[in-house]
Amino acid sequence: MIDALLTPLASALDGTGQLVAAVSEEQWDLPTPCTDWTVRQLVNHLVGGDRLTTLVLRGAALSPLDQLGSRGSVDQLGDDPATAYRTSADELLAALRAPDVLDRAHTLPVGTLPGPAVVHVRTVETLVHGWDLARATGRPPPWADELVEQELEFSRDLLRRLPEGRQPFAPSQPVDGDAPAIDRLAALLGRAP
Repeated sequence: MIDALLTPLASALDGTGQLVAAVSEEQWDLPTPCTDWTVRQLVNHLVGGDRLTTLVLRGAALSPLDQLGSRGSVDQLGDDPATAYRTSADELLAALRAPDVLDRAHTLPVGTLPGPAVVHVRTVETLVHGWDLARATGRPPPWADELVEQELEFSRDLLRRLPEGRQPFAPSQPVDGDAPAIDRLAALLGRAP
């Protein structure tokens, strides 16, 4: 049961990890579809998100929301961004496999969520920012449509249930219905494929 729930996240992390490992030295300062972030800042955000989630899953209390923004300026990557990414991904998966973690609710910046929803949120975050990274570096997105379709459904449902005025993403963008699933997910969450 745990492996079935975590397999999509592991696949998303692996695909994004391949993209991170392929970033060349001159690409770290390129802009991304997240207009405020370079490639390095985007990967730094992903690693920081994995690490923050891992801490929460292991029982640490979430810092006050007004203090969380300051963590974006902390260098999570050091001299070896690919290793930092892979380590954060491995630690996140290990924390999710710990006994009873998926049976509990966890408070993250997006709110208090049951364990399985935490897995989906991290999967969507990894896929969409992986798409950003693929676009910025000129590489094809590496994920199977089946994986992305599952997270597309989760994201549509989540967006429908958000309280009025609470929109953590940019407004959805138009996209062809026959576009690849990853482009449809990116468009749903405010990117322009």
